[in-house]
Amino acid sequence: MSEKVLKEAFVSNLNGTSLTEISLGLSVPPFCVVGRGLLLILYYLQCGQFKCSWQGHLLLDFLLLVVPIVLSCTLLSDILLFVPLCFSALCAITLCILYTQRNNYVRQNFQDIIKVLLKAKLKSNSVPSVTVLRVSINILTAVSILAVDFPLFPRRYAKTESYGTGVMDFGVGGYVFANALVSPEVRRHCGVLQKKGSALTKQIISVWPLAFLGVCRFFSVKAVDYQEHVSEYGVHWNFFFTLAVVRIGASVVLTIFPVHISWIVAVFLAVVYQLTLETTTLKMFILNGSDGTGTREGFLNANREGIFSVFGYLAIYMAGVQVGLYVLNTRTMIRDWVKAIWSLLVTSFTLFLIFHVLQVYIEATSRRMANLPFIVWVVAQCLAFLVTIFLADLVLVFAKHLVTGSTVPCSWNFSSTLDKNKKTDESDFSSSTKDLNQPDLCLLNAINRNQLLFFLLANVMTGLVNILIDTIHSSSSFSLSVLLLYMFCNCLVMYILHVKSITFKFW
Repeated sequence: MSEKVLKEAFVSNLNGTSLTEISLGLSVPPFCVVGRGLLLILYYLQCGQFKCSWQGHLLLDFLLLVVPIVLSCTLLSDILLFVPLCFSALCAITLCILYTQRNNYVRQNFQDIIKVLLKAKLKSNSVPSVTVLRVSINILTAVSILAVDFPLFPRRYAKTESYGTGVMDFGVGGYVFANALVSPEVRRHCGVLQKKGSALTKQIISVWPLAFLGVCRFFSVKAVDYQEHVSEYGVHWNFFFTLAVVRIGASVVLTIFPVHISWIVAVFLAVVYQLTLETTTLKMFILNGSDGTGTREGFLNANREGIFSVFGYLAIYMAGVQVGLYVLNTRTMIRDWVKAIWSLLVTSFTLFLIFHVLQVYIEATSRRMANLPFIVWVVAQCLAFLVTIFLADLVLVFAKHLVTGSTVPCSWNFSSTLDKNKKTDESDFSSSTKDLNQPDLCLLNAINRNQLLFFLLANVMTGLVNILIDTIHSSSSFSLSVLLLYMFCNCLVMYILHVKSITFKFW
């Protein structure tokens, strides 16, 4: 067998893993954010503001935010539970130290501190947790698309063939959901974007980079005879085309229906698509082709997975738009955010219950078709992921409440002093805000500035590594070294662009 055939077989005919393991893996990024934030607050308490070159900040963030994710997907995958347990212990110890050594509300007990905190106001011009979610999914995607070609990456984490739940199956759905959270329709409705001209026309024009990247990927893959898992999207189709079509489709739908009923549109699309799968020959066509033997003759046969799964991804996108409207709604009080987080948690739990019912009475999850169980699972998992990130940020808010003037990049910031009757130097808060808004201090902000470029760079470097290295016969130590170097190079490019305030978005 040729190396191309071996690599294609290496990522084919897989069945995925359990929801529990996927949820454990998704708990790692929020723990990383909390751990990094608590360490910075502890350092501030002991030594003052953390100041060093941007290279130092990059190295710190890479070690605390990226390396644990790479390790949890590779070396530590068989003891994955150990990762969040260790993070929990370290965070609990650090938080206890901050509480006992706090320089704020020293004479008040825990209950009184919480009461004051719930009445505190946060800056409402942005929601850092949304940024963390979007960047985390990008990082997880970047790690997975290369790691899947190495034996070090568990086969159960890779994309499933026809049915099942894999980590990478969630990745594609999560990427669509994350983009919907900050879609132009959401930002326009929340007053972030001003409506100028035709929104639909602007959306169609804005997706040309995705279509262009899809065409470039197709020709480059064919030119170098790169390995392809055809049953993912088809012969000519790829994820860039899916993103472009979903964006345009969502814009068309939202010119017809009000944006605030996006969830109704999502439910309608998902249910009608599933009914079509069940009552027609569409399901068999997607799985086996028009002749039942997996033929790829003709454009529709060749790209049936990519073309028809668009309906499922469009439903996910519309659900993401609805969540974006809810999350980006103006809230200033911490207690209001606690209520919002509780609502998201209840919704996620309800969707997981519905998902299990669908698994039993309808059919198993299929990323290949993007069927109703897949849609419900992705939305439920994304909401659970978002809730854990919100909770992580609340922990950091509590820690900053204990240590006056402390700062954490890409985290909520107080809009004013917490207690007007308490003698606190307000200059501490104003200087904290100034430091917090410096864009050069956080890898999360760096990747967030150029997320599409980060995704493209990861794809290009994945292709180069596969061309230059025999990945499927690489040792564990060599594989891990390549993955860490690959991720560091991606992060370094993003960080340099961020330091120089360069944004690659001119369309």
